[in-house]
Amino acid sequence: MRTPRKVVIVVHDQAKLLDVAGPLQVFNDAQHDDGARVYETILASEQGGPIATDAGMVLASQRLEDVLEAEMDTLLVTGGDPAFIPAATASLRTRLEKYLPRPRRLGSVCVGAFILAELGVLDGREATTHWGASGKLQKDYPAVIVKPDAIFIKSGQIWTSAGVSAGIDMALAMVAEDIGHIAALTLARKLVLFLKRGGGQSQFSVELRAQINDRRGRFGDLHAWIRQNLGQEISVPVLASVAKMSERNFARVYRRETGESPAQAVEQMRVEAARRLLESTPDTVQSIACQTGFFDDERMRRAFLKSHGISPQDYRSRFSEIADQ
Repeated sequence: MRTPRKVVIVVHDQAKLLDVAGPLQVFNDAQHDDGARVYETILASEQGGPIATDAGMVLASQRLEDVLEAEMDTLLVTGGDPAFIPAATASLRTRLEKYLPRPRRLGSVCVGAFILAELGVLDGREATTHWGASGKLQKDYPAVIVKPDAIFIKSGQIWTSAGVSAGIDMALAMVAEDIGHIAALTLARKLVLFLKRGGGQSQFSVELRAQINDRRGRFGDLHAWIRQNLGQEISVPVLASVAKMSERNFARVYRRETGESPAQAVEQMRVEAARRLLESTPDTVQSIACQTGFFDDERMRRAFLKSHGISPQDYRSRFSEIADQ
């Protein structure tokens, strides 16, 4: 009979509830083909006992040193309010330091990366954290190669994730590493996740960025129209007509309101649509280029290199949901 892998999730007062509950649910629900549990999950804190999260829910925890003395597979440090960094972590870091060589895999969720950085395990490595704290992480720990936009990053046996829901994506990637890509996708469907995101993807979708930039919501209907018509030629005159504005006024107002040109916005939406098709369909790159309005694969390749730093083919090999099917 297989022994479940032990996953220890380190919690503290005012830890963000979803930073803890997200990965915990993923590991708890992961199963082998025969229904056997893949992981045994343990919540641990410095003193043990009840821990109040930021949402007011109280979690039961075991004493950290009792847990860390035993064998473990994965150790995750969770995050919380940025004010928690770094003053309240000194004693926690001291307790963790001598046990760092024990787990096969070490990781952090959200601003838990600051604890790993203070312990020195992120020096010389790529790492990420919540977008709102990435600048501080880079400033306070210049030896860390901070990737502020990544959802999660694996660097050897060290994993770091962005904030809140990104911990779920990282946990699913760990499951995929342990028992396979298909098992992780099956688990993602069971958890009713819309999309299992790869680590190299952005913390913000193009649609969310557009909504953030367009604070007044002036171009919400236009953005919806663009997404529905990516397969056709989309010019500034066409967009101005849809927006019911003069061409000259449209281009000026759009850049003022969103911070980018209409052409840039359309290209980013095309890249986003192509990315999803590369992940979830067996369609050829040429076919996807046509479906998303690039019309030739070289034009799409240049857009991908500018946006993601890799070609569409390389992106598919890393993040395709059907790669292992």
